[in-house]
Amino acid sequence: MDGSRPGGNREHCVRVGSHTPVARIERQRNPGQPKGMVRYRRNFASGGTFFFTATLVDRKSRALTDHAVALRSAVKLTRRQHPFTIDAAVVLPDHFHMIMTLPEGDANFSNRLSQIKRRFTTAVLKAGRTIARYPKGELALWQRRFWEHTIRDEKDFERHVDYIHFNPVKHNPVTRVRDWPHSSFHLYVRQGLLPADWAGDSGPDQASFGERRG
Repeated sequence: MDGSRPGGNREHCVRVGSHTPVARIERQRNPGQPKGMVRYRRNFASGGTFFFTATLVDRKSRALTDHAVALRSAVKLTRRQHPFTIDAAVVLPDHFHMIMTLPEGDANFSNRLSQIKRRFTTAVLKAGRTIARYPKGELALWQRRFWEHTIRDEKDFERHVDYIHFNPVKHNPVTRVRDWPHSSFHLYVRQGLLPADWAGDSGPDQASFGERRG
């Protein structure tokens, strides 16, 4: 994907709850636009808006959804120390995607993601889960690299939000977007930004957005 790149030793993660704000997004419908399609109009902060994908080493793991409360707590604590806005997010058992907007003049997303991942790993260990280690001894819960893409404009933002919300259908845990609980989609519905039946049993294009196969 043009403009996207894997992050070198950068890190990323998120869990969305009903308290998570969506950064000043408004729903607007064009005349003749099919039902269920939506465009988002928003103001892009000068601090930058970024899309991330973070993935566990074990692609068969369910750690992110099994420990969803710990993930939510890791995000909450990190946001308290280093504020940022979550524009959209989805958590799958072995990976998650997030769109993050930083405060004006702040571009340090890497530190935020590192703290979220570290806090989640610590919580998983305290819960008694065994985590393998890399050859040099560091815990191997997360893949070392993550995918980062700088959101360029409104159309780019819309495409990534739609990709996030459709991701559970793409990976087959569910056949309808509304049936997956770990997603900002439900917040969008409550705020009137999307209809509850958005995408039905099909959805946007199937670009990988940094996801790895296998």
